[in-house]
Amino acid sequence: MTDRKPVRTRIAPSPTGFLHLGTARTALYSWAYARHHGGRFVLRIEDTDVARSTQESVDQILESMRWLGLAHDEGPFFQMQRLERYHAVVEQLIAQGRAYRCYATPEELDAMREAQRARGDKTLYDRRWRPDDPLNPGKRLPPVPPGVQPVVRFANPVDGAVTWDDLVKGPITIRNEEIDDLIILRPAPDNAPAGAAAWGVPTYNFAVVVDDMDMGITHVFRGDEHINNTPWQINLWRAIGGPGVELPFFGHCPVILGEDGSKLSKRRGAVSVTAYKDAGYLPEAMLNYLARLGWSHGDDELFSLEQMVQWFDGSHLAKSPAQWDPAKLAWVNAHHLKQASDERLADLVREQLASRGVVTDDGALLARAAALFKDRCSTTVELADWCEMLFVAVTPPEAELAAHVTEVVLPGLRALRERLADEVATPWDKAGIAAAMKAVLAECSLKMPQLAPAVRVLVCGRAQTPSIDAVLSLFPRHRVLAALRHV
Repeated sequence: MTDRKPVRTRIAPSPTGFLHLGTARTALYSWAYARHHGGRFVLRIEDTDVARSTQESVDQILESMRWLGLAHDEGPFFQMQRLERYHAVVEQLIAQGRAYRCYATPEELDAMREAQRARGDKTLYDRRWRPDDPLNPGKRLPPVPPGVQPVVRFANPVDGAVTWDDLVKGPITIRNEEIDDLIILRPAPDNAPAGAAAWGVPTYNFAVVVDDMDMGITHVFRGDEHINNTPWQINLWRAIGGPGVELPFFGHCPVILGEDGSKLSKRRGAVSVTAYKDAGYLPEAMLNYLARLGWSHGDDELFSLEQMVQWFDGSHLAKSPAQWDPAKLAWVNAHHLKQASDERLADLVREQLASRGVVTDDGALLARAAALFKDRCSTTVELADWCEMLFVAVTPPEAELAAHVTEVVLPGLRALRERLADEVATPWDKAGIAAAMKAVLAECSLKMPQLAPAVRVLVCGRAQTPSIDAVLSLFPRHRVLAALRHV
């Protein structure tokens, strides 16, 4: 697989919506393979679907790639800026007899398919406008109908077969008789950008070949829904570059299934990559989890991006679909959350709090809080839930007050408030607060499981927290005293 040097891979999303998780996984594999071999990673935007492509989608794709940290070495290239190049290749193919103009109307094609279905035949274009039809030598073309804008079709070979050794699936063969004469150029739609009308708009299977050829792509990782496109593309490669042209290696990765077992897609419950950012996931966790949805390195479940680059040589790619598991993703994210620096988590929590209207610039306090709370969290959203109480007054739930702030504990709470109010005797740190609580326990004949939950409920609004002395030290002294004053 690596006898093509230098290695050049690419990711080519269509800007008709958000960056899909399957496309993000393909981008990761392509990026990691290029990095593993010291190659180049190219970003291309396939925007020839003029009716559905939007600048908003382009921006979202670029933002998703930035957040994941999958930096491209070249690009982004836009197909709609390469129309002149596609047109030149189309004219070359027509001149060589490898492509031809087809004037069949949609109504004629519908009637053709209906007749084929009635006979029990496979619905394939019948090559009625192909000048040099190997299965119908000497045929005469009908006169060109007035007012019909033609498409351009590729004159696909009618015999033989296309075979390639897929990096994931192994050897695959598809006979040419199963393959249509592909449309490679259509008239530009009315809403196409200025200039497109002069050239026409290339179709996906044609443009991707020209692009990959021009950009020197050596390895193509993509979803296995593209397997049926590959024979067309290989035949186009050979038609454009000649029979001795060096083809890229193709690797078709299985789809990702949703929780319900159906294909995870834009139309079936999938959300954007950036939605996971907003939900508090770390990019390294997303990449770790996505990598394992179709690739393995022994029994390793948790690893860094650097380790993946070291290991990802294109082998050990799964042939079967993987299922999206939110619980597993949360587990992976919790691991990477614990590994993250407290200062970085402080910045992420600050962003989460700002989205709730809670503004703070106390990065040092947030870093201390992150260090204390992150072991209890799976996402930065959960971490922000813990930190929010440091900046917004809490209202203890009545049920928690009734359960923990009892008559037995009230004397201890009052005694603790008095000790904590003494700024000389009680330094405002974990050790000082711990000493004050220990003294109150002895003085009031209480145990920590009685006093601590009551303090937690009054100050934090919840009965379970990390060590209460550490938690209280995060609050300003006056906030704790005010909370205890209610008793």
